[in-house]
Amino acid sequence: MIYTVTLNPSIDYSLKVPGFEVGEVNRSVAEDYVPGGKGLNVSLMLKVLGVDSVSTGFVGGFVGQLITKSLDDRKIKHAFLGIGGNSRINVKIEGREETAINASGPKVGQAQLEELIRKLDGLVKDGDVVALCGSFSPSLPDDAYAQILESLRGKRILTVVDATKERLLDTLRYHPFLIKPNKAELEELVGEKAKDNDDVEKDARKLKALGAQNVLVSLGGEGAILIDESEKARFLPASKGKVKSTVGAGDSMVAGFLTGFLKFSDFGKALVLGLSAGSAKAFANGEPTKEEILCIARNTYGSDMSL
Repeated sequence: MIYTVTLNPSIDYSLKVPGFEVGEVNRSVAEDYVPGGKGLNVSLMLKVLGVDSVSTGFVGGFVGQLITKSLDDRKIKHAFLGIGGNSRINVKIEGREETAINASGPKVGQAQLEELIRKLDGLVKDGDVVALCGSFSPSLPDDAYAQILESLRGKRILTVVDATKERLLDTLRYHPFLIKPNKAELEELVGEKAKDNDDVEKDARKLKALGAQNVLVSLGGEGAILIDESEKARFLPASKGKVKSTVGAGDSMVAGFLTGFLKFSDFGKALVLGLSAGSAKAFANGEPTKEEILCIARNTYGSDMSL
């Protein structure tokens, strides 16, 4: 089973506002409410790809109820820990450019984190995958992800970490199976700008040397670079298409990569499926279909795979 951990999930309230103007009264032409947070986005795409997962983390209040109902409606299993206060609502505005307003979320402390750790310890079995994705409340300690990985150290599992700054660096001593910084996050981690893909590869290898087994760097519209566990560097360009929204595209890449690796045990196919899922998500209004993802894999990368 794949467990996705979202410590600060949300409802993403998306508004389509052509010609959005700051300081003016704007009217949307379309609205949507979807469960959000990087771990939830991974679970949503896994569902599209036909892979079961269990979403866990913290939820609270009427927003938390809406999050769990949204997952129930999509037949995605969940095992959240209830907390006081309301889970957050993030606002996404699609105008001439994308604008996001992300709330900080409810206060969650060490006691709740330890309760979640005990819950995970009871759920996760040998052979499972645990994906720790996204930001978390400022009230939690910065080593929250490291604490979770420490508690799981004795289990034979694959772990994924998609986080930033010290929250990612603190986990590398636990040798996560996969980390997925984007180019800007990678630059922040190593403290220097990457002038070209050679620099990206060099910097990704620095994170691998610190303990990550596989480093997948998203380059946005340029594609992605993977340094795999055998030290091989793989680059694939992005698929061409009209981008409608980049929200969740990186998380969809993680879901596609995991699906490809677990099904085929092949890093090349995992990278293709990861990029195809991320691209399909960016090109879609809402969730793409599995057929759209496989079409990109076939037409852009010449990979005719079945799921």
